[in-house]
Amino acid sequence: MAREDSSAFLTKVFAWMFIGLAITGGVAALIGSNDALLTDLTESPGILIGIIIGQLVLVIALIAAINRMPVGLAMLMFFLYSATVGVTFSLIFELYTTESIFTAFFVTAGMFGALAVFGAVTKIDLSRVGAIAFMALIGLILATIVNLFWANETLYWVTTYAGVLIFAALTAYDMQKIKQLSHAGLEGEAESRASIIGALSLYLDFINLFLFLLRIFGRAR
Repeated sequence: MAREDSSAFLTKVFAWMFIGLAITGGVAALIGSNDALLTDLTESPGILIGIIIGQLVLVIALIAAINRMPVGLAMLMFFLYSATVGVTFSLIFELYTTESIFTAFFVTAGMFGALAVFGAVTKIDLSRVGAIAFMALIGLILATIVNLFWANETLYWVTTYAGVLIFAALTAYDMQKIKQLSHAGLEGEAESRASIIGALSLYLDFINLFLFLLRIFGRAR
C-alpha cells in the first residue's frame, strides 16, 4: 500500500510539472506565431519588466505561503507562473533557430531524465550537494548580474557551464527530496501542496537547465 501511495504521489508531481511545461511551451508558441504581439512586447520594455517582476512575485509567494493558501489557488499560481515564463521564452526563442531550440530541448530532456532517475534511486545522501549547489546558484546570479554591465565573453561562458552543473546537481537533489516525501505518508491537502511544490522545483530545474544548454547549442537566426 505504501508503495502505491508513493507512486501516486510521484505521478502527481510529474503530472503538474509536465502541465506547467506544456503551458510554457504553448504560450511561447502562441506569441511566437503572432508578429504583431511579438513587436508589441519587444517595443514595450515596461510590459516585459512587469512580467518578469510578476514571475518573481508569483514564485516567491507560492513558495513562502503555500501552506496557508487553498490548494486550488496554489495550483492556479503555478500555472500562471508557467504562462508568464512562456512569454519571456517567446522572446528568447526569436534569437535562435528552431533546429537548435529542439536540439537543446532534447538534450535537456535526456539529462533531466537521467538525473531524476539517479536522484530517485541513489543511496547517497545528496543534502550536502544540494546545499553547495544552492550557494553556487547565489554566486551564479551575482555573476550574471555583473556581466549584464561588464559584458565579458569569458565570464558569459563560465556562468553558462556553471549553470548547467548547478542545475544538474539541483535536479538530482530535488528528486531525492521528492522521493523521500513520497514515503512520508502525506494525505489530503498536505499531499497536494507537497506535490505542487515538488512540481515547481523540478519545473525550475528543467527550464533553467534548458536555458543554459540553449546558450551552448543555440544557433542565432
